[in-house]
Amino acid sequence: MEKKISLKKFLKGNGYTRIPLTRTKTNHFEVHAEINGVKGRFIVDTGASNTCVGIDCITHFKLLAEETEVKAAGAGGRGMETQISKKNHIKIGKWEQKKAPIILFNMIHVNAALLEYNATPVNGIIGADILKKGKAIIDYDKRCIFLKTE
Repeated sequence: MEKKISLKKFLKGNGYTRIPLTRTKTNHFEVHAEINGVKGRFIVDTGASNTCVGIDCITHFKLLAEETEVKAAGAGGRGMETQISKKNHIKIGKWEQKKAPIILFNMIHVNAALLEYNATPVNGIIGADILKKGKAIIDYDKRCIFLKTE
């Protein structure tokens, strides 16, 4: 008879770290992360191509912003002005990436939508760029994300 192994044990045995997710009132998942040593709250968004931070958090996260011609588009709007900050240190649980680019844009529409549902505003969005880099596996049932650390 085969012995079953849990997803958690299997992934930990293969160099992944488990990070808890919090489900919001808007049915999103949030994760606590650090950018340049500063803690923040972020929505995990598999549909967002890039990791983003609100333009109002540039100083908070010690970001060096550069102008860009790229326009942001998402559920809240399109054609939004953006900036980019390169070479940032992102840490989620024990997983980390150095020299990570972050897109900066006005997240007022995102946080306004959260506030409409009495949810707490966030600092940004963890997008597919980080999820791919971390070889992310999301366990929706157990409300956690696994990122490969080895």
